[in-house]
Amino acid sequence: MGIRLGIVMDPLSSINIKKDSSFAMMLAAQKRGWEIHTIYQSDLYTKNETPWAYSRITRVEDRPDHWYDFSAEQDIELGLLDVILMRKDPPFDIEYIASTYILELAEKRGSLIVNKPASLRDNNEKMFITRFPQCCTPFMVSRSKKRLRDFVVDRFSNEQQDVILKPLDGMGGTSIYRVNPADPNLSVILETVSENETRSVMAQQFIPEITEGDKRVLLIDGQAVPYALARIPANGETRGNLAAGGSGVGIELSERDHWICQQVAPVLKQQGILFAGIDIIGDYLTEINITSPTCIRELDRIYSLDIAGDLMSCIEQHLAA
Repeated sequence: MGIRLGIVMDPLSSINIKKDSSFAMMLAAQKRGWEIHTIYQSDLYTKNETPWAYSRITRVEDRPDHWYDFSAEQDIELGLLDVILMRKDPPFDIEYIASTYILELAEKRGSLIVNKPASLRDNNEKMFITRFPQCCTPFMVSRSKKRLRDFVVDRFSNEQQDVILKPLDGMGGTSIYRVNPADPNLSVILETVSENETRSVMAQQFIPEITEGDKRVLLIDGQAVPYALARIPANGETRGNLAAGGSGVGIELSERDHWICQQVAPVLKQQGILFAGIDIIGDYLTEINITSPTCIRELDRIYSLDIAGDLMSCIEQHLAA
């Protein structure tokens, strides 16, 4: 029997196949003749110590009017799947954590989980950069309004730079603020983003090169794809996120981009993170995305790549090891 692949993701009916990286992975797996099992987060469960899921055997087509069919639906013991892709979008809440516990039970039974469940739990995508200060602008993580305000004042006093504030659990550019000490709304922004000091916030020195794009660099088992998608903010915007109206432009990685990848790659490999997307603005690392990194389809289209196919080849090598 060929490789059986499970993919935990958002409902197939809701995705935009033109830009969905999970869909690209399904196409690449199907091209290899793998059996694809679509699983939604609510389908995961255990019977005593054994992990199970309700699964839909899936066939996909790169057609905007009809992109998938389910040929069979059944409960399956997760340990019988050779590989499981954890591609559920955040929020990274208690339900997400519970899913990693169930996937970890499957991992103990021999399934390869991409990415490793323990590493998903241990590495918040914004906090992850604290392991690589040599790659970053000055930053702070706190829920204290006073400490965050002091950081804003310090950055403006010393570097004449604004500060970006963002909650640790945000995604897609949500709840991101650009501030400076003269902002009349600074107090209410600090209250809002920290939810009155009940939610931790990352403050980062603003990087003016955001006008040239927030570069998404994809790494497969520590190896960087040689091109990035630079997400250019819309007029009047600070955020380059595509979900916030940014536009994507393909660029070749710079020498500095490659250096940052070399700093991050050994830790990714050590932690069993086979697929990651790091964000670089100008010369600085800003985030490390490991839950469900995107931009495969955009880069494939621009440069005639097969990034998902390269990931499947990497998975085959790990299964054969």
